[in-house]
Amino acid sequence: MLGIETSCDDTAAAVVRGDGEILSQVVSSQEDLLVRWGGVAPKMAEEAHSLAIDQVVQKALDDANVSENDLSAVAVTVGPGLSLCLRVGVHKARKIAKSFRLPIVGVHHMEAHALVSRLVNKDLDFPFLALLISGGHNLLVLAHGLGQYVQLGTTIDDAIGEAYDKSARWLGLDMRKGGGPALEQLALEGDPNAVKFSVPMRQHKDCNFSYAGLKTQVRLAIESRNISTDDIPISSATKDDRQIRANIAASFQRVAVLHLEERCQRAVEWALKMEPSIKYFLLKVVSGGVASNQYVRTHLNQIAEKNGLQLVCPPPKLCTDNGVMIAWTGIEHFIAGRFDDPPAVDEPDDMQYDLRPRWPLGEEYSEGRSASRSMKTARVHPSLTSMIQGSVH
Repeated sequence: MLGIETSCDDTAAAVVRGDGEILSQVVSSQEDLLVRWGGVAPKMAEEAHSLAIDQVVQKALDDANVSENDLSAVAVTVGPGLSLCLRVGVHKARKIAKSFRLPIVGVHHMEAHALVSRLVNKDLDFPFLALLISGGHNLLVLAHGLGQYVQLGTTIDDAIGEAYDKSARWLGLDMRKGGGPALEQLALEGDPNAVKFSVPMRQHKDCNFSYAGLKTQVRLAIESRNISTDDIPISSATKDDRQIRANIAASFQRVAVLHLEERCQRAVEWALKMEPSIKYFLLKVVSGGVASNQYVRTHLNQIAEKNGLQLVCPPPKLCTDNGVMIAWTGIEHFIAGRFDDPPAVDEPDDMQYDLRPRWPLGEEYSEGRSASRSMKTARVHPSLTSMIQGSVH
């Protein structure tokens, strides 16, 4: 299976065999663009994908020592993501599928993040509970089976990674290796109880996440202590100034992760009520603010152990957006008979594809529907789960 991924800012492709052997993995990153524009600029990202896609796919095939004729099918991310970026990958996948008469598997980006762990951990059977943490999103899902998910909790404003990154920037930390690692490092020097931050959303008995308020508390704590973090980076701070910043970092981290723990504990209880046979709690941190954060991992491991579950964390090289997860998810669905026929030979090159920029993974759990959700009114696709349940495959 060839897997192609262009949902956001990395152009990625990989070739994976049905037994899970990774034959190749190629990623072209847009890091320099991100630095230049201070984030993802969709038009620029689309252009970068368009320039990189042919080479990335060709290199994945060459490294795997296969040609298009050796493939069973092509898997490609169709959502969620930025539609301008998704289009580049889908266009390339359809072009290959059309030329070589190959079936296509449209893949859900977040499902792929969850399922790639099954490539690494052959024991990770359904059902399992998954917490997916990406730069702008936190998602708690119960995976009943392939393509069958119940959403237990999601982000209602800012995700934890974003809160780490913003707080690190406000504290004047060195952002080159990312805000999360810098903040975790500084927090080791601080007193986690020095600043009394309040834990978000304690009055809401659901599993949703909210970090906007905590971010505001951090900003106010910095302002009220009259430390000039804008002009004075942490490397030039006085001893006392550094201690104040370390205390804020440690206090922030304690409360940020406590919020995560409380939501996860409730999600574990809900999940075990629905699926008492669950053995695994999957933690997948998709790059961004809290990637490879030991403090987060340790605390979630405690939640898992307390509930008799095993915490599963995939290796860091499979945690960024990558083609392997798309190829592997494609394999799982292909084996289950879920794929589209090769595109018609006369399909025009400028065809409008079915892209799903806003595409939920599963249906919301009834107890998890929260009055605090500010549902955006933009068109949202029916969830992957409901689409699969409604199909006749």
